[in-house]
Amino acid sequence: MSQKEIFDIDCRQCPRLASFLDELNVKYPDYHNRPVAPFGDKKARLLIVGLAPGMHGANATGRPFTGDHAGILLYETLFKYGFSNQGTSVSKNDRLKLKNCRITNAVKCLPPQNKPVGSEVATCNAFLSAELKTLKPGSVILALGTLAHNAVLRALGEKLSAYKFGHEAQHKINELILLDSYHCSRYNTQTRRLTEPMFHSVFKKAKALLA
Repeated sequence: MSQKEIFDIDCRQCPRLASFLDELNVKYPDYHNRPVAPFGDKKARLLIVGLAPGMHGANATGRPFTGDHAGILLYETLFKYGFSNQGTSVSKNDRLKLKNCRITNAVKCLPPQNKPVGSEVATCNAFLSAELKTLKPGSVILALGTLAHNAVLRALGEKLSAYKFGHEAQHKINELILLDSYHCSRYNTQTRRLTEPMFHSVFKKAKALLA
């Protein structure tokens, strides 16, 4: 599997997303404003799949979940369960290393209002499908939210109706395990839909599955 099949920083296949990033490049010239690459261990057995880059987070820094509220809980938890060397992610130059873990997004470009349309998810799904093919048997895919869950199923060629999303739900698909969690977004954490103990419980389960 070539790296270009997994990620293309020059991708402009979605006209709406490409033009939106062009506009942002004028407004925020110091931001990344391009597709955001997967981050972490290339041989990882834990693949975390998010929705899409955040405006002032990954779209600004060029690293998934870095610089926004959602990343605070995620990177603290990764460190707590031994998947990283530090508990914060500030910039691409902060020496953070992930261990046996990689983070990617269902949609690699920032969408307006953080809401990709169906065609954009479908187009970007080819990259996710290629990335999933690199996982070894027994690997765990952690989907953050329903959209990521559905994108993983599509990328694996599975019917959405066969595997229902639910927090801490666990699905065996061929030789991989799909594990679900509510997204660690500001909205979910502030409304207590997702609490720190709930999120930790997901990672505790992921670590046990990998062991």
